[in-house]
Amino acid sequence: MIAKQQITSLISKYYLGTNETVKWVINNNNLEINFESPSKDVRGSVICSDFQLENTTLGIYETKKLSALLSMCQGELLLELEKVNTISTKLHISDLNFNVAYSLCDTYSIPKIGTINLPNEYEIEINLSSEDISNLIRAKSALSEVDNMFFQTALDLDGGSVCEVVFSDGYTHSNKVTYQLQGKITSNNIKIPFNSSMFKTILQANKDMEVGTLRLNSGGLLHLKFHTDTVTSEYYMVRRAEAEF
Repeated sequence: MIAKQQITSLISKYYLGTNETVKWVINNNNLEINFESPSKDVRGSVICSDFQLENTTLGIYETKKLSALLSMCQGELLLELEKVNTISTKLHISDLNFNVAYSLCDTYSIPKIGTINLPNEYEIEINLSSEDISNLIRAKSALSEVDNMFFQTALDLDGGSVCEVVFSDGYTHSNKVTYQLQGKITSNNIKIPFNSSMFKTILQANKDMEVGTLRLNSGGLLHLKFHTDTVTSEYYMVRRAEAEF
């Protein structure tokens, strides 16, 4: 048995509104899901070390449809596989009232995830508190029409280095919200744009996580990682090339 909330939380961490087609790889009650956004500017993984299902690889073609079927169920759920020979063809999900069957796709039809050229170092490294996550979500929500943000280094009132997260479309007379983050900063010459809508979606999907970290490389790679005792989610976001601030 597995709680519905656990499954929906895991799905939200990789789906992010766009990532429909993925593999669920289960091995010794360890679930791993690797994903890549259709625009290929976000790649990541979600790992759960306590997922009660037999060893298998599930081809999920339409995550949105799976979520819709899950919405029928409540509480503790029983997951069972329907197979043809050794191939899993359907995922059955049952509660006290409903049994829903989700048709699985051929795992060979799922595109491979691209590789990430990881940097040797990150010039910005920050531990994100639950307050930071909530405040960053609020900042983006206040400028819901703005799809741009940027990270920049600056000096605080005491002359120490801080990371400023600025939500703005970049025009001189535009509205702007700036939020300061404290952490390890080894460069004072960073100003890099990102997709603020995707950034907010990632934060919202991980509000239930106990620990969060943010790392930024001057080459334009943003790394976000969240974890609890049993779940780890990780994201790599590529900078926006077209934005000018």
